[in-house]
Amino acid sequence: MKIALGADHGGFTLKESIKNFLDGKAEYQVVDFGTYSTESCDYPDYARLVAEGVAGGSFDRAIMVDTTGIASAIVGNKVAGVRATSPTDEFTTRSSREHNNSNMMVIGAQLTGAGRAQQLVELWLKTPFAGGRHQKRLDKITQLENS
Repeated sequence: MKIALGADHGGFTLKESIKNFLDGKAEYQVVDFGTYSTESCDYPDYARLVAEGVAGGSFDRAIMVDTTGIASAIVGNKVAGVRATSPTDEFTTRSSREHNNSNMMVIGAQLTGAGRAQQLVELWLKTPFAGGRHQKRLDKITQLENS
């Protein structure tokens, strides 16, 4: 699975932890879109890069880390074809994949420690979309994007 990974300055340290965690697993190929330091930067720049990567089909999933997990999800959801979610626990993580076929996970670095983030990322990456009745709801979202 090919994963686009990004962060702003508030998420840089946690992004690095997630990258190291995923790099140790053969089933994932991670491409780091930056930022590459804690120097102040603008989250929309990085969130857009990872969102466009997954929307364009170059990546299977995108993970973005910012301070709260909210701002970059807003950016991601402005890109057609992206379903960015900010899950915070096992239930919302699993549901974001099973029910919403989320393709961009946004993590708040001030809300989620490294160990917890790794657990949620792994759960999110391994949870399949359930399809069925959920697909018709996603089709309605796509209609909104295209209108």
